[in-house]
Amino acid sequence: MGRQDVSTHLNPGQFRTFTRALLNDVRALDRMIQSDMFEADTRRLGVEQELFLVNRGRRPAPLAMELLEALPEMQELTTELAKFNLELNLSPLIIGPGVLRRLEETLNALINQVAEHAHRHREADVVLTGILPTLHRSDLALANMTPRSRYAALDEALRRTGGGCYRIYIQGTDELHLEHDSVMFEGCNTSLQLHLQVSPDEFAPLHNLAQAIIAPVLAAAVNSPLLFGKRLWAETRIALFQRSIDTRGATPHLRDVTPRVRFGEGWTNASVVELYQEDIARIPALLGAEIDEDPFAQLDAGKVPELRALQLYNSTVYRWNRPCYGITGQRPHLRIECRALPAGPTILDEVANTAFWLGLMLGGRRAWSDVRERMDFDDARANFVAAARRGLKAGFTWMGHASVSAPELILQELLPVAYQGLEAAGVEDDERRQYLGVIEERVRTRRTGAWWLEHSLAKMGRSGTRSERMAALTASMIRQQRSGHPAHEWAPASIREGGGWRYNYLRVEQFMTTDLFTVKEDEVIDLAALVMDWKRVRQIPVENEQRRLVGLVSYGAVLRRLAGCHADESAIPVREIMDPHPITITPETPTLEAIHLMRTNRITCLPVVKNDQLVGILTADDLVPIAERLLEEKLGEE
Repeated sequence: MGRQDVSTHLNPGQFRTFTRALLNDVRALDRMIQSDMFEADTRRLGVEQELFLVNRGRRPAPLAMELLEALPEMQELTTELAKFNLELNLSPLIIGPGVLRRLEETLNALINQVAEHAHRHREADVVLTGILPTLHRSDLALANMTPRSRYAALDEALRRTGGGCYRIYIQGTDELHLEHDSVMFEGCNTSLQLHLQVSPDEFAPLHNLAQAIIAPVLAAAVNSPLLFGKRLWAETRIALFQRSIDTRGATPHLRDVTPRVRFGEGWTNASVVELYQEDIARIPALLGAEIDEDPFAQLDAGKVPELRALQLYNSTVYRWNRPCYGITGQRPHLRIECRALPAGPTILDEVANTAFWLGLMLGGRRAWSDVRERMDFDDARANFVAAARRGLKAGFTWMGHASVSAPELILQELLPVAYQGLEAAGVEDDERRQYLGVIEERVRTRRTGAWWLEHSLAKMGRSGTRSERMAALTASMIRQQRSGHPAHEWAPASIREGGGWRYNYLRVEQFMTTDLFTVKEDEVIDLAALVMDWKRVRQIPVENEQRRLVGLVSYGAVLRRLAGCHADESAIPVREIMDPHPITITPETPTLEAIHLMRTNRITCLPVVKNDQLVGILTADDLVPIAERLLEEKLGEE
């Protein structure tokens, strides 16, 4: 979505004009293919690298606009949706000898330049990871949206079509079930997007091949098992991105409604035009713009049209293997964009993932010919979901309907095909062995980036707070990314890398209790008393049926009422003894402010409320570990 002049405020007539321009572009594309206008004698690799910016506390740092202004010479650097993300668009590389090493050198140089500037001017840093462990819900506020009109237009359009609410439900080892009011959930994700230039004649078979191989490639590359401290899918980005852009409303009947983020509906039979036609038929345009280009007039004049309407539309339809149109040196070309791979864990790991994907794309047709004859499309789609959920623990239904584990398939069949594909493209033997050797060792040891994150988290156990553990993971990633070693060689993260109290107790959301025990206002007070006794708590929030806080009941209030009861007195509801107007705070409340409220009002508990709903609780017991850690550190200095 590079255009800045997009709009959601076109009147119906203007939207009809945009739709006509879109349809004209598709017809013009078909004519260009029939006229053999496309570049077909060059194979290029394109790469988009997304990254996170973090501050000294390893929290998201909304510095994107500041860095862009400070680095005007970096033409490759551009914005992303969130101000704590940036994207690098690399110049296309001719595929041949040295292509992978040039890619690694270029990524290292550009990312180091951004990181050095961020650290020098704001003591910030760069992290390569699919989802940043230290993200909190408050980081997804609209205040952190990049101030570019196209992002605001996208958010407005998605909220309008989706009823103003995004519902996220992901189940893994833990469960995440929440709602959000903007498209900012997309800012949780960063990826490495790969583009392979293909000719029109080979587009259909190579797109089908991309659909077949993406599952095992993703299984070997998973790097995003955590979101808000919850252990979810091996590559949670896949589930989160689909749900964060999902504008479909629920229907009372069994009607299939096509999601905007999707794997696809079937194999491609003849042309890239099929995919565009399928998208336009199924998914309405979100955004529009005034299009002054007549593609047929351009063609009649011997020029190459930009197909602006088609490119704008395509930027809001998110196939995991997406078709792309472009122009290089006044010659049009087609690309297949792989959008499923995460950023990180290291640049070396990313280039290894690129080598694996590229080798399979270049060698797969010779190995399997027409994948439509050897594999059901539903199996390819199911394999993709299995890879995202379980990584190298996934099992696949492969060519010939054979059942095989991800590691067995990769080690025994796919790596040899990738070696042959890179060899046929002129990639030298030592280069192939260097990068595909990383994949081989990663799969042989079963140590993906996702494995390292989950293993490190398990090793830390219950040490520190969840916020400290997430900070420790992030700090360790940054340190070990700089080492140059691939992630399967990394040592586990240590809680000592989390930064201690200085960065992890600044706001209530970083350490408040979210595993809550509550009662309803009409419940008998005996229940409240027993829950307090069973769970060793001294206050219990009182909610209504809509999970809104309506009061707070304390252990002292229960004892006083029960002590004054007669044996024949009927059951007493909680509402008679609760405090109906408890002092509350929000997740973003500074810790010092919360402590001041407790001391001033002589209370030991503060319910945490967001959008009128109870989301946590802060008690004096939660503050004890902070005091303990602070005393240990200060007394240790003495």
